[in-house]
Amino acid sequence: MFRSTSQRLSALYTAAFALSVVVLGAITVLTTRHALAVQVDARIRSESAALAQEYATEGLDGVAQAVSERDRTPGALDYGLVGPHGEAVAGRLAATRTTSGWSVLKLREGDGNLEPIRVLSVNLPSGHRLLVGDDLEHVDALDSTVLQAFAWAFAGVVILGVAGGFALSRGVGRRLAAISGTAEAIIDGDLARRVPVRGSSDDLDRLALTINRMLDRIAALMESLRQVSNDVAHDLRTPLTRLRQKLEGSLAGAEGSDPAIEGALGDLDAILETFAALLRIAQIEGGARRAAFRPTDLAAVGRTVVEAFAPSAEDAAQSLSLDAPAPAIVEGDPELLTQMLVNLVENALRHAGVGASIRVEIRHTGDEVVLLVVDDGPGVPDPERDKLFDRFYRLERSRSTPGSGLGLALVAAVVRLHQADIRLIDADPGLAAQVRFSPAAG
Repeated sequence: MFRSTSQRLSALYTAAFALSVVVLGAITVLTTRHALAVQVDARIRSESAALAQEYATEGLDGVAQAVSERDRTPGALDYGLVGPHGEAVAGRLAATRTTSGWSVLKLREGDGNLEPIRVLSVNLPSGHRLLVGDDLEHVDALDSTVLQAFAWAFAGVVILGVAGGFALSRGVGRRLAAISGTAEAIIDGDLARRVPVRGSSDDLDRLALTINRMLDRIAALMESLRQVSNDVAHDLRTPLTRLRQKLEGSLAGAEGSDPAIEGALGDLDAILETFAALLRIAQIEGGARRAAFRPTDLAAVGRTVVEAFAPSAEDAAQSLSLDAPAPAIVEGDPELLTQMLVNLVENALRHAGVGASIRVEIRHTGDEVVLLVVDDGPGVPDPERDKLFDRFYRLERSRSTPGSGLGLALVAAVVRLHQADIRLIDADPGLAAQVRFSPAAG
């Protein structure tokens, strides 16, 4: 639950309020206890002063009689009169042993429980000691009542905090899920999707409006980019194609072969091929091709590609084989998946060398579908493997071979569009291109 920001904030605020209740409860208990203790002491002093005055006017007998009478009165304080030698004269407290001044005694009640009593002991001029005390049970009872009240308040704060946090988390979670769903739809190529707005003008509504304006701007820029791409394709490919036709006409009209024209035609074909590859990568990375996704048998795609390239491999004294014992269904664009595998196989045939063996494997591994294109050629040094997916990057030894350095960049674009994963690993000897797909739903 604490992976949700709203729930973490709710838990933090609940903990803060609960801690506040605990601190407030402790302060209230301490303050109340102090106030009651002051009242108890004031009452004891007042009674002690009254009995001292009784001694001054009525003498020792008057004090003893007053102590006995008050000690028998229900709800009154506790009293005692002790003789000069510690003998009990009158009152319940006379049998206790105390020192002058304030002290706390434990007296056993009729039910056998010990009752705490705060006692003030005052020495009379005759050598007797006058004891006046009050039990502290009502102070403890009030403490218990206050603590119980704050315990209920603490429980209420926690329950309300948890319930409020859950409600807040659900509300915020639904709105954040709508924003996330919109982002996922746009990633999948639905550029017309927008974040829903509730009209409450709160922070999330303002965020949704800002995101929608940003998406409108991105959509306009994408449309402008597509228009520029179409214009470039029309304005550059057409004159390049005408130039190629003129060069072919010149070559046909010339007597014999013309190395210069043939070289120019080769260079022109490479330019057109590079231009087409760049446009295709841009189209794939734009995400527009996801509309053509459907369950596709990767094993059938592998058979088609291997059968198409088997003659070329045989002419180069190479072997090309397929190991796909069972159907392997993935969700994807069949045309792009075919182009991806064609580029991987072409790359292996071109760089593995004469007499090399290339093997295409397609199989299930756990919940994934794994495609492997393995060769036993010279391989690629580990530091350079990831760079091969960059546009126009080529190994130093491959610069003399045909190619534009866009084949694996196109493969990487197709893999990203299909939310798959590609790695180049050491085949010892050779190189293996490994692509992992999630299986198609259903």
